[in-house]
Amino acid sequence: MPEEPCQCPDCLRFYKEHDRLVRECPTLRQQQELNWAALQSFRTLAGKVLEEFQKQNGVKSNESIYEVSSVNSTEDDLQEALTDLENINAHLFSIEVLMEKIFDVRVPEVVEEKFRELAGELAPDPLNPDRLRLNRLLHQTPDLPDKS
Repeated sequence: MPEEPCQCPDCLRFYKEHDRLVRECPTLRQQQELNWAALQSFRTLAGKVLEEFQKQNGVKSNESIYEVSSVNSTEDDLQEALTDLENINAHLFSIEVLMEKIFDVRVPEVVEEKFRELAGELAPDPLNPDRLRLNRLLHQTPDLPDKS
């Protein structure tokens, strides 16, 4: 683990959002609802984008059945991105199934109170191991290159 948290703009934005979510949703139930909403919005948007590109791609392929044209790299890149997006959607469906199991969990008020108590301690901690682990993942994402 690094001794100091990364100070790049992406990480600073992540830290701010992480802390806000812990402070504003300090119970198990609130975290469940927040994660469910985030998952659903991600799935909805990703699904709609995929659907729109598939419609466009379907129209283009039908129009060009009788045309002889070379495949350019932009079309290849788009097809690869669509395949990746289909994979993302499949993963999101799997996560949704797991998330449904989380909603089956009910905890007593004493546990919810411990969530609230610890939320105040975790939110401002820049060296929280979970934050640092997520920070490392953020920097391993290909479309968000490490700026350090």
